[in-house]
Amino acid sequence: MPIRAVIAARYTSSPMKAEIHPEYVTAVVRCTCGNEFETRSTKSELRVEICSNCHPFYTGRQKLIDTGGRVERFQRRVARSRPRTAATK
Repeated sequence: MPIRAVIAARYTSSPMKAEIHPEYVTAVVRCTCGNEFETRSTKSELRVEICSNCHPFYTGRQKLIDTGGRVERFQRRVARSRPRTAATK
């Protein structure tokens, strides 16, 4: 018997175990931008921060997501360093 036939028979002959897989249901995905859509998942409701309606890759717009004031702190740091770089040139 060819080796491929042995391998194929080995992986196709055993069925999946019953009663151990979670239920696969229709899920509602809700984004922080307000967009909602349906998909399928093991959970009935999913909440996400970024979806295809608000992600910069899909929209072409830059959207800053501020986590604990990090964006503002970075912008202040950049603003402080600009006068130094202009003076050193």
